[in-house]
Formats: sequence, structure tokens, C-alpha cells
Amino acid sequence: MASLEIANTSTLVSHASVSEAKLKDGDTQTQPIRTVASLQAQIFRHVHPVLLISFCLISFDALVADPVSTMLNSLPVVVAIQAAYAIVCLPAVGSQVAKPAKKLRPGEKRKPGLEAHTGPNIAVTTLVALILSVIATLGLHVVLVLFGAPLLTHIPHTLLCSTYLAVLGLFPLLYTRGVSGRDWLEILSVRAPLDEAFGGLIGACVGAWLGAVPIPLDWDREWQKWPVTIVCGIYAGYLTGKLLGGTVAFGSRLG
Repeated sequence: MASLEIANTSTLVSHASVSEAKLKDGDTQTQPIRTVASLQAQIFRHVHPVLLISFCLISFDALVADPVSTMLNSLPVVVAIQAAYAIVCLPAVGSQVAKPAKKLRPGEKRKPGLEAHTGPNIAVTTLVALILSVIATLGLHVVLVLFGAPLLTHIPHTLLCSTYLAVLGLFPLLYTRGVSGRDWLEILSVRAPLDEAFGGLIGACVGAWLGAVPIPLDWDREWQKWPVTIVCGIYAGYLTGKLLGGTVAFGSRLG
């Protein structure tokens, strides 16, 4: 009987150690980020795709006629839409782990404006995320060239196309995850959990890649010129990935 109890105790300790190890391993993985639960956020979350796809369709003819001027003039509108979406619908980096308000001592009064410093500064977070997205444009430009974009010609076309990829695909991730090395290691290795932001980035990249398919085809269409189909693919892929990442595939991992 004594040996049986010792064996049972050893088994329980072993199972507890395994469970603790799994818990510690799970804590090292990034978690999917949910959209803000307010009614305003949920409404704008569904309005956001309509705004982007409508703007893309409205500006399509101008994009075909003059890609550089159209992308340059349309960029502030896309930035404004993305910034509004992030501010209203997504939690800013640091808000998920915001420190609770300090408890007051008996008779102590809370200082005016103290609550305003318990969370991230939304304006600063948005501005920094946009600046980092613009910086990342240079790296995305190189990636597009490696994937077949013209090297010595159409440089403004490729640079603006990279900017759209950064603003649509990277900006929401920078807004919600900042520059956390652990998070970006999983994102770049495609092992991060899917949510609206990460799904949007994957969709935008896949959309850009698929958008290049019609360019070499011998159809002699004006809209086949660089980078019209790439930009349209980024729009379509981003919205598709955002939808899938935020709904049916939320929390799942590709790797």
C-alpha cells in the first residue's frame, strides 16, 4: 500500500510539472488581440471595409490613367481611414496591460486628471505607428523589387505601392503590438495567432502577390500596367484577411 501511494504521489507530481511547463510555454506565445467591445467600435468595424473598398472603386479609373498622382493624392484619405479604424476599433499597445488605478487612502482625494495617465496616449501611439509604417516602406520597396518589381524604372510607382502595403497591412499591427521583439518574431515567422491586424497583413501580402498575375498576360489592357493590379490586390487581400482573421480564424496559428 505504501509503495502504491508513493507511486500515485509521483504520478501527480509528474502531471503537475508537465502542466506547469505547458502553462509557462503558453505564456511565452503572443495572444490574439480582440477589437474594442463598445457599440461604436463594432459599428465602425463593419463600416471600415465599406469605406476602403468604395474609395478603391471610385479612384480606380484615375489610378489606371495616372497611378503616381492618384496614389499620392489618395494616400491621406487612406491614412485617415486607417487611423480612425485603429483609434475606434483597436486597443492601443499597452492598454491590455494598463496598471489599475492607485487605491486612495482614507480621506485622500484623487488628483484631477490622474486617470488620464493610466493608459497609453492614443495620439502618440497613432503617430508613432504611422512613422514606423513609413520607415518600413523602404524595406517593403526592396521586397517588391526582389519579387519582380522594376528595379531602375517606375521607382515612384513601387515606392507608393509599398506605402499602401505599409499603411494597410503594417500600421494596425504597429498600433496594437508596438515594437515588441517577441511579437514581431512570431509575426515575421508567421507563427502569431490570427486576429484582424495580423490577418490583414497576411491578406495584403497575398493580395499583392496575386495582383501581379495579370501584369504579364498578353491582354493589352491599360489597367495591367504597374502597379494598378498590385494596389487593388492589396486592398482586396487586406480586407479579406482582416475579415477572416477577426472571425472564423481568430486565434488560430498558421505555423
